[in-house]
Amino acid sequence: MGQKQKAYLSLGSNMGDRYLTLQKAIFRIQQKAGDILALSAVYENPAVGFEGEDFLNVCIAINTELLPMELLKTLLQIERNFGRERSAQDGYHSRTLDIDIILYGNEVIHTPELDIPHPRMDSRNFVLKPLADIAPQYYHPVHKKDIRNLLQQCKDRSKLEKTKLQLFKNRLALFSKLQFISIEGNIGAGKTTLCKMIAEDFNAKLVLERFADNPFLPKFYDDQARYAFPLEMSFLADRYQQFTDDTSQFDLFKSFMVSDYDIFKSLIFANITLQKEEFNLYRKVFNFMYKEVRKPQIYLYLYQNTERLLANIKKRGRDYEQNIDAAYLEKINKGYLDFIKGHPNQNSMILDLSDLDFVNKKSDYESILEQLDERILLL
Repeated sequence: MGQKQKAYLSLGSNMGDRYLTLQKAIFRIQQKAGDILALSAVYENPAVGFEGEDFLNVCIAINTELLPMELLKTLLQIERNFGRERSAQDGYHSRTLDIDIILYGNEVIHTPELDIPHPRMDSRNFVLKPLADIAPQYYHPVHKKDIRNLLQQCKDRSKLEKTKLQLFKNRLALFSKLQFISIEGNIGAGKTTLCKMIAEDFNAKLVLERFADNPFLPKFYDDQARYAFPLEMSFLADRYQQFTDDTSQFDLFKSFMVSDYDIFKSLIFANITLQKEEFNLYRKVFNFMYKEVRKPQIYLYLYQNTERLLANIKKRGRDYEQNIDAAYLEKINKGYLDFIKGHPNQNSMILDLSDLDFVNKKSDYESILEQLDERILLL
């Protein structure tokens, strides 16, 4: 590793979900190559030199410790990870991802593998225009002109349109686009743990359900028929009060809110535990309250198979949970899935965590975040 150097990269894509590909590539560059210092606007232009779909192009500035050849190897690996394979006869054709090193400090490099500054940058308006967004006064070490002058003199007059798409330097910036996300799941699914991890990593206000001191809960697990109605009414009152208090105003020092429950869970559980007459009465009260509460932008449901749920419940060791029946957990899961199916306009996600360990495996946690990335970008 060497001393940090500012480098400028050009990214393009004309296959698949171009916008999502560019955003994922930027996050990968942040992880593997260096901090993202600046992002240009996103531009769209026809394919140049071949027949193909239109490209989305962007230029970024990074602060990297990698030497030029190390940076090249890293970027080529990122391209391969996105399905791009270069060859000596690469030529012009469609590609999922194209990353070029345009500039690396003030260095001039000519090798069989790498030319810096990029030898064709001054003849491509889809490189110069986004580059002028972030480095208009950068002085080209060979042409002895700044980027603005190179753009003015560029003979490329092919169509180039600035889009309204927004890319983000890192995941922290992307998650700040959120206002409120609810993470739900069955008993023992891991929703509270995931909420805490996201809140810590992305500066979110944490909204956690408080129910451990509910006096009816241990009694309910011993005698469900007798204590179901007072338990559910107690939960509803507590959840409504807490949820309203916690979500009614934002914390100025936090980027968004993340909650380990949505108040609709009250109706899901009540439908399982209450008799028909009790549930009808309960639903009238619930519907009145539900109209007043904040709805999440993203409703994330964590699915775990019943065997895994029982193992998690046993592991966390709450005495009053140890006799929970597998059939009860399966009813809860069905209740959540029915709720999601019955609310198609809600921005819901279902993540199957049965084979994941996001607490102990960083790659599993990253997989969850990548799926959230995609959903947040659509907001």
